[in-house]
Amino acid sequence: MRRLAAWSIHLAALLVGGTGLVYGWMRYCLEPADELALVHHPLEPRFQHLHVLFAPLLVFACAAIWNEHVWQRVRSGHRPRRATGLVLFTLFFPMVLSGAWVQIAAGELARELATWLHAGSGTAWCAAYLVHLLARREPARHEPRGNTGPSPDSTAPSKASA
Repeated sequence: MRRLAAWSIHLAALLVGGTGLVYGWMRYCLEPADELALVHHPLEPRFQHLHVLFAPLLVFACAAIWNEHVWQRVRSGHRPRRATGLVLFTLFFPMVLSGAWVQIAAGELARELATWLHAGSGTAWCAAYLVHLLARREPARHEPRGNTGPSPDSTAPSKASA
């Protein structure tokens, strides 16, 4: 993945995930100062607006890396960090679609279902993204230039197989 694409996805994930997690904490973990208040914290509407504003950045950043980084690896069976990558791949669509659903849901039940689906998939996506970033990367294995044939010791058993 190219550096610009990598930093774009990291920044978008930080902005969207950060504002979403802070908004969720304010909305569902804090008690309102006034029992008649519509918000639980004075900054709650700002974080919600920022979250909605930054969300397309994450969608665009994921689209930018889709073919080269995601889909190509899904099809090829690429192994390093595959488990967390597949979790990210699986959670992305419910997270994005439920985020849109929250905005347009008309009924109370539909809105509550969309909210729970979005909060759950979004939180799980953020956790998987963090694990995906922190997972141990396999070192690059490069053959020395010009070495196209088997090594002289290729018939000897390797230490790894012993």
